[in-house]
Amino acid sequence: MKVLYFAWLRERVGRAEEEVAPPPEVATVADLARWLAAQDEAHAHAFENPAIVRAALDRRHVKADAPLAGAQEIAFFPPMTGG
Repeated sequence: MKVLYFAWLRERVGRAEEEVAPPPEVATVADLARWLAAQDEAHAHAFENPAIVRAALDRRHVKADAPLAGAQEIAFFPPMTGG
């Protein structure tokens, strides 16, 4: 699965994207965020407050409980504001 990071998440992780192969028990967006946070210090810093991190699966905004099954790409980004 391709993971994209935007804004301060990209800065904290240290890259804009990466390919990951999470274990089968990683079934939801929230599971993936927890799994990524456990990978290293940079990811832990990026996901230290998962409640404010937003996600999109295959370019569609989703909630943390959205299933990952069948998704090819996930993007993580901070909350957005309009103006």
